[in-house]
Amino acid sequence: MKLTVFGATGGTGTEVVKQGLRAGHQVTAVVRDPARLAVAGHELLDVVTADVLDPASIIEVVAGRDAVISALGPRGRGPSVICRDGTRGIMAAMAAAGTRRLVVVSNSGMHTEGDSFFVGRMFKPVLIRILRDGYADMAAMEELVRASDLDWTIVRPPKLNDRPRTGRVASRVGANVRGSFNIGRADLAGYLLSAAADGSLAGVPVSVAKG
Repeated sequence: MKLTVFGATGGTGTEVVKQGLRAGHQVTAVVRDPARLAVAGHELLDVVTADVLDPASIIEVVAGRDAVISALGPRGRGPSVICRDGTRGIMAAMAAAGTRRLVVVSNSGMHTEGDSFFVGRMFKPVLIRILRDGYADMAAMEELVRASDLDWTIVRPPKLNDRPRTGRVASRVGANVRGSFNIGRADLAGYLLSAAADGSLAGVPVSVAKG
């Protein structure tokens, strides 16, 4: 596949780039600071410096791609609009370029569908209060994505960690995976790549967790 990855210098985005290259995909990594990119010098990798908030600057990097993967995420716990505004810019560029497939990373923490009574009614309200700013940004992003006419998939992981890839990922369309509360960034990246090639996931949110 020909892929464009946004958020390529973050933990998840870096894994998407690495695994995409190992799988033989042609990957374009869109970054603001190339010095922060942990992967460089690969024959299948193009590194483009651009501002995701400026759709005109990224039309060329999404044109002709089989899929676009966004691993944008807020930094810290303060107010953020990077998911909302960044994804708006990505979608505008994709519309201008005629590119259809979009996979975005959100989170399962702000959703309770599928959770047990204790998790959904007692634990999640506390978590949502603590992470309210980042969750508000991702909720606004999800609303934009779901209202678009792109072939989108929203992937909702729980707490992320840096454990090695296991290849064991549990997933559930439209509801959270019950009884599993974390996932490695490497496993999440592998799922994002497989989801980008899976047309049956277009138009749905899917929660993932360690399998």
